[in-house]
Amino acid sequence: MRVTFCCTGTKAEPWLEGLRAALPHADISVWAPGAPQADYAVVWAPPQQFLDEQPGLKALFNIGAGVDALLKLRLPPQAQVVRLDDAGMSVQMAEYVAQAVIRHFRDLGAYEADMRQGQWQFRKPQLRADFPVGVMGLGVLGERVAKALGVFEFPVRGWSRSPKQIDGVQTYSGEAGFHDFLRGTRVLVNLLPLTPETENILCRDTLQQLLPGAYLINVARGAHLVEEDLVALIAQGHVAGAMLDVFRQEPLPAGHPFWTIPQITMTPHTSARTLREDSIAQIVGKVAALSRGEAVVGMVDPQRGY
Repeated sequence: MRVTFCCTGTKAEPWLEGLRAALPHADISVWAPGAPQADYAVVWAPPQQFLDEQPGLKALFNIGAGVDALLKLRLPPQAQVVRLDDAGMSVQMAEYVAQAVIRHFRDLGAYEADMRQGQWQFRKPQLRADFPVGVMGLGVLGERVAKALGVFEFPVRGWSRSPKQIDGVQTYSGEAGFHDFLRGTRVLVNLLPLTPETENILCRDTLQQLLPGAYLINVARGAHLVEEDLVALIAQGHVAGAMLDVFRQEPLPAGHPFWTIPQITMTPHTSARTLREDSIAQIVGKVAALSRGEAVVGMVDPQRGY
């Protein structure tokens, strides 16, 4: 069995060491133009040349949570695209979103600003009942986030394309449930996959339907958000602020309006990082299952985009 590694911007050697230790009888190497045909590929943002030169691939294992960039390329005709189910990302995402919700709910940003200015003052506590949190996207990451928020006794709502049931979460689905979901939400968390249907979903029309004083947390993809609409709604006061981890252009360019808006807190696409050891264990298990002709979790439907 031959496995090729083609992950742009990723240090290859630690991955190769881990894969070779877990698959001692496999030929594992970094792809280079003209390399021999492989059976399986571990990829992140591979060039089109790689895919064109590997028409016999049986499966591509994508080491990040999103597959939108990969699906825009011409894929080998028989290759299956496989997502990592979690790879240590769900607990990271849950802690990131929970801290963002709590930071906003408890006015911790304002307290931090007060203390920097030498001011000692209290603010009136807010009621959890007034801060329903809506999670868009109820896959592995979204479900973990929704359950984590429930621990802090926030009213939690969830919306997904198809119906889902999660204990402690009021769920909505499809186009018919989307508007009801938005109208009862004050803090909106976006964890949707990026597809043609979800691109620009965080726009003026969507955000205006949220409860007044809404707050946005975007940890999915920058292309979900119409940035100028968020800026305008913050200026109008309907949206109180946002915590953003993803952007249309990364790194965020100097001079972008987000840098100067105090109501927007930003991090550099670091809400949940792939953990190498967990990823390798998953890849090895799925390679073994596919070799036996078994179905595996995380198979991507190119028509749906996730």
